[in-house]
Amino acid sequence: MLTVAIEKLLNRGLPRSPRARALCAELAGKSVAVELRDIGRLHVASTGLTLAVTRADAVADATLNAGPFGLLSLLGPSAQHALRSGEVVIGGDAGLAKKFEEMLKLLRPDLEEELSGVLGDVAAHNLARLARTSSGWGRRAAATALANAAEYLGHERADLVPRAEGEQFLRGVDGLREDVDRLQARVELLAQRLGPR
Repeated sequence: MLTVAIEKLLNRGLPRSPRARALCAELAGKSVAVELRDIGRLHVASTGLTLAVTRADAVADATLNAGPFGLLSLLGPSAQHALRSGEVVIGGDAGLAKKFEEMLKLLRPDLEEELSGVLGDVAAHNLARLARTSSGWGRRAAATALANAAEYLGHERADLVPRAEGEQFLRGVDGLREDVDRLQARVELLAQRLGPR
């Protein structure tokens, strides 16, 4: 039942994206298995015209193994970080997995559009706006808390070096390094002028 809903959701986006249709045709006969850690496995195959969500135990050409949040991060701007950090592990044909990943990004459903079919346009718009506002507030709150903690640890407790002091120290170190390099070059030049002894 859930696989049918996922299949319909993915295929609903195909007519809206020429690039996704081209990728679907290019990947005809190929498949990827999405393994959600501790949840289950989903097998997605391209028929050339549509995507089919098939038996979970079917053999796949490529695999994506991730937790739910790792899989969601693949669809966002932090995809490369998720791959480098090991949140998402690609197996099998990595090039093929990248093409499926690109196609899934293109087919990502518009949450507001999907909700409007269930709740109506006004309610879906208000709910999506609330979600965006809450998300933005959360990011701003986290950034403010981090800045406050850094300021407290740097100025009040003196456990951290304040940024201005750290930058001044590093500029001094860089200046000293340059002075030592110049002195070494002058010593070498004098040694060459004096010749071997």
